[in-house]
Amino acid sequence: MTLRERLRSDRILVAPGVYDGLTALLAKNAGFEALYLSGAAVAYTKLGRPDIGLSSVTEMADTMSLIRDRVNLPVIIDADTGFGNALNAQRTMRLYERAGANALQLEDQTYPKRCGHLSDKSLISRDEMVGKIAAMTDARASSETLVIARTDAVAVEGFAAAMERGEAYIEAGADVLFIEAPRSGEELGSIAVHFADRVPLLANMVEGGATPIKDAAGLEAIGYSIAIFPGGIVRALARTAEDYYASLYENGSNRPFADRMFDFDGLNERLGTNDMLAQGKRYETGA
Repeated sequence: MTLRERLRSDRILVAPGVYDGLTALLAKNAGFEALYLSGAAVAYTKLGRPDIGLSSVTEMADTMSLIRDRVNLPVIIDADTGFGNALNAQRTMRLYERAGANALQLEDQTYPKRCGHLSDKSLISRDEMVGKIAAMTDARASSETLVIARTDAVAVEGFAAAMERGEAYIEAGADVLFIEAPRSGEELGSIAVHFADRVPLLANMVEGGATPIKDAAGLEAIGYSIAIFPGGIVRALARTAEDYYASLYENGSNRPFADRMFDFDGLNERLGTNDMLAQGKRYETGA
């Protein structure tokens, strides 16, 4: 089933954030049907930097290709602003699509962008964003590759302006609409009332962000089709890593932390090491 077909279902699609092959594999093994490759998560983990537009298009494409080499789930990838103008957005489409992405999320911030839940964002014009959406749809090799149009206008121009931009982005050919950082349950619901019967809607759940956290069932009930939890895995692992390093420094050993870790065999079991070694053995025999 393609991602486009899956979004025709009444069941909401929950896409957890991932940033490498290991997190993608663990998310798949947990039972998720799709993944979200977060630009923020890549900046946090690969660069140790905040989500302020420092990650490059090639770093994201390379990460996508590594994830595709490990799992076959549909992946929604953060395309930021397309990394420039409409022609840059087309190149981003081609790079990401070749790397194995199934949907590209494009936003209407100026470049370099910043996290949608940070303040002091700025936007390109509505017409420029409409052109970028059209450029990306023209550049895609497969009609099954989705374009997700995100607007950050709520925090910059107000909620009414965000709704007007949403209308324009649907008209331009966006396959999914993402109005970033609604500030209340009422705004979340109003978005669904206006758009849910015309286009799949995506909601972004950021712990400590501007939008009240709702669970997937609650979002489904008001009309959303996709719920992403993009940075939760990094926040969870960063907290664990901080505690781990503090324990190792204090104790000079991992023994006090052992009940919070996989041992050698436990991690290899999750990686499928024995199965991969057995597969390699078959090829050694010439079979």
